[in-house]
Amino acid sequence: MYLPHTTSLQENRKGDLLYYTFPSFDRYGFVRHGFSTRLGGVSQGIYDSMNLSYTRGDDAHRVTENFRLFVAAMGLSHEDVVISAQTHTTNVRHVTSADRGRGVTRPREYTDVDGLITEESHLILCTQYADCVPLFFLDPVKRVVATSHAGWRGTAAGIGRVTVEEMCRGYGCHPENILVGIGPSIGKCCFEVDTPVFEAFTRVPAFSDSCYRNDGGGKYHIDLWAVNRRTLIDCGVKADNITVTDLCTRCHPNLFWSHRYCGAERGSLAAFIALV
Repeated sequence: MYLPHTTSLQENRKGDLLYYTFPSFDRYGFVRHGFSTRLGGVSQGIYDSMNLSYTRGDDAHRVTENFRLFVAAMGLSHEDVVISAQTHTTNVRHVTSADRGRGVTRPREYTDVDGLITEESHLILCTQYADCVPLFFLDPVKRVVATSHAGWRGTAAGIGRVTVEEMCRGYGCHPENILVGIGPSIGKCCFEVDTPVFEAFTRVPAFSDSCYRNDGGGKYHIDLWAVNRRTLIDCGVKADNITVTDLCTRCHPNLFWSHRYCGAERGSLAAFIALV
């Protein structure tokens, strides 16, 4: 199939399976990460083929096989995956070996978690998407990784800032050392909102005229990538350490799951990051 051109991400293939990574992260041999596409799984019907969510109605055995295939492509084991429990909060969980397998091989014993952090190796942090913004974090000095789910509510509430603060508080990280990847998600080209959502963003310190387009009639297009980037810079992350995607999920529905395009009958994408 046709793949859109990208200058910010690296394409990775294993057979039919395709996923994306950030070159700034790839240069560190002790980190594995990836953002999935719809390609390379075993799900069928409306979930065809790489669906990475157990909550969409897909056959659980197929979803587990998708996790196995995807994580194996990263050179890791799906038994080490830990999945978030997303409800559009800014809650970030510090993950340890006691969480290994939660959400895949055994139940999650937590709720309302939209971000995950760890300093332990061979724990694969996983957050899930279908237009919302995936945030990847790496401190190569302290060797700490994180991933956080930034929907519009999480973006407006500053989950990127909260994640950086938790990395600093819990593991002694310094913002200027942290690398961040802002992954494929809905772009300004497609993220149209009405006045109440726009007004929520006007209360965000990082929001500026460059982060939106006024279409008139109470409709606006908001740039979630820009708001997240500005939020991260405001909390001390260096601008040069932030890589911003150039792929919109809504623009490429054959490659990515998009809630704006598919509605409720769809699968989910996932972000993975691990220390090895």
